Amino acid sequence: MFENSVNRTELGNLGEFGLIEWIEKSVQIHHPESIKGIGDDAAVIDPAGQMTIVTTDMLVEGVHFDLMFHPLKHLGYKAVVVNLSDVYAMNATPKQILVSIALSNRFSLEAVEELYEGMALACEHYKVDLVGGDTTSSTSGLVLSITAIGTAEKDQIVYRNTAKVHDLLCVSGDLGGAYMGLQILEREKKIFLENPKIQPDLSGNDYILERQLKPEARKEIVEKLRELGVKPTSMIDISDGLSSEVLHLCRQSKVGCEVYEDKIPIDPQTYDRAREFGLDATVCALSGGEDYELLFTIRQQDYEKLRMHMDISIIGHITDEALGVHLVDKSGNHVALTAQGWDALLRKN
Repeated sequence: MFENSVNRTELGNLGEFGLIEWIEKSVQIHHPESIKGIGDDAAVIDPAGQMTIVTTDMLVEGVHFDLMFHPLKHLGYKAVVVNLSDVYAMNATPKQILVSIALSNRFSLEAVEELYEGMALACEHYKVDLVGGDTTSSTSGLVLSITAIGTAEKDQIVYRNTAKVHDLLCVSGDLGGAYMGLQILEREKKIFLENPKIQPDLSGNDYILERQLKPEARKEIVEKLRELGVKPTSMIDISDGLSSEVLHLCRQSKVGCEVYEDKIPIDPQTYDRAREFGLDATVCALSGGEDYELLFTIRQQDYEKLRMHMDISIIGHITDEALGVHLVDKSGNHVALTAQGWDALLRKN
């Protein structure tokens, strides 16, 4: 029976994170060992001893990836990595994954083998076991759903709702590259569809293409922080764009923030391609998404420990909630930061 359209609430109006918040409010926790449920990068379960970290992500053809330019082997690798990134964002270590896959009859066994070969490479690189999953048919393309399971000591888990006023805001790596890689792929796809005789020209874009097609989870950043004796006061991975993630962290921690535009790390290749497309590289970094870097806060007294780390940038500081969340541009102007990143439920087909 179809639902009553008079009382219908469109998911597009609610948005992805609005839907998550609605689900969180409607879910009842029955067991004391369920320490952390919906609302962070992963769930936290304490059956005994070490804490268990659980997270899941779904990738849907036509929404999250385009098989016209995304090789299946790369897709398999990426599907694993985006889940492991959420575990690392909890300052935890991933141990196992479960893979569920729905596919239509246009896929052959060889195609499935290629997909799982990419997953196997990711599992080998991050030393993770693929321990189960599910398969079913699909009438609308390929769907991948992966659950990652990790562990951490109770006192080492880092949430996104524990940032404090005066903390420093840090980010690993560089931002905006994955978005610019997607722009290159979309441009070459359009040219090819208009004239199949013209071969795609991807030369000179290796770095940003890899950022889009075969990203990496920042395992080494988590390990380096432990080595330096730095426990972040809060942390989240950057999957939906820097602006969205800063706002998530601030909203859940009930704090404000100032992000300095000239401190945001952007690779030269990202700058060059952004100019080529008539885009602002800072906007690409703020709103592009799929970088899978780590955004985290540290105490001011830990600054000296990280100051010389070449792959970590301090891009701002945490303020009182009443001051709001702002981008301080290169001219010193304060601009209210807004969430312009990826939202799957707002995507137009």
